[in-house]
Amino acid sequence: MPEGDTVWRTARRLHLALAGRELTRTDLRWPSLATVDLTGRTTLEVVARGKHLLHRIEGGLTLHSHLRMEGSWRVHPAPGPRRVPSTTRAVVASTEFVAVGTSLGMLDLADTRAEDDLVGHLGPDLLGPDWDRDRAMAGYAAAGSRPLGEALLDQRIAAGIGTMYAAESLFLRRVSPWTTVAELTTDQLWRVVDTARQALLVNCARAVQRTTPDTMRELKWVHGRADRPCLNCGTPIRVDPIGAAPADRVMFHCPVCQPRTS
Repeated sequence: MPEGDTVWRTARRLHLALAGRELTRTDLRWPSLATVDLTGRTTLEVVARGKHLLHRIEGGLTLHSHLRMEGSWRVHPAPGPRRVPSTTRAVVASTEFVAVGTSLGMLDLADTRAEDDLVGHLGPDLLGPDWDRDRAMAGYAAAGSRPLGEALLDQRIAAGIGTMYAAESLFLRRVSPWTTVAELTTDQLWRVVDTARQALLVNCARAVQRTTPDTMRELKWVHGRADRPCLNCGTPIRVDPIGAAPADRVMFHCPVCQPRTS
């Protein structure tokens, strides 16, 4: 699933292409939106909220989308591609640019005043102007008995961290994903969260995500490197499920650098 920085960059591209411009074509290939026509309305802004995209449109409307696992939005100079993929779920165009959303996991049209119905369950956005360290830390502290790797993925506590940033920040702080929140001091917990946040911020400006130094060939310390040697100690990296089924996810980790405490 795309991480928060990917969604932030997507929102930025859409905003730069569409904000302040009148929509000349909208094709929403979603059952509940098949008859909706937004032509003639002006895009006000496109913003990210955690892993959600909010396309705010003149007239108090918000086109809400979520990329889920495979989704993407691509921006093309007008008139856009002659043919779009069969997985296309939305086409939104101005006279200058055409945005094509494919394999979207969610697409809704809502009253902008009711956006909280769509994203109000999310915790503070690590990349957003509403970032609230105290609120996020209180949320993590309340998850005391949960493994930290699982809590980091809970968007209700803080929005934007996915499996990659969770795994990388835990490795960089030498904390096992299965260490419970209660086993860490407030400072230890904050260092993990802030490591993830700083990596997200840095990668907002990069086309290719990286958590290792620029001088290294490898882009990630542990994520996506199962059975390959740890870049710190040489032990084969492991990947194991974390969380309760069916919502469990996989977590990459080094069993030596990040030993389990129990």
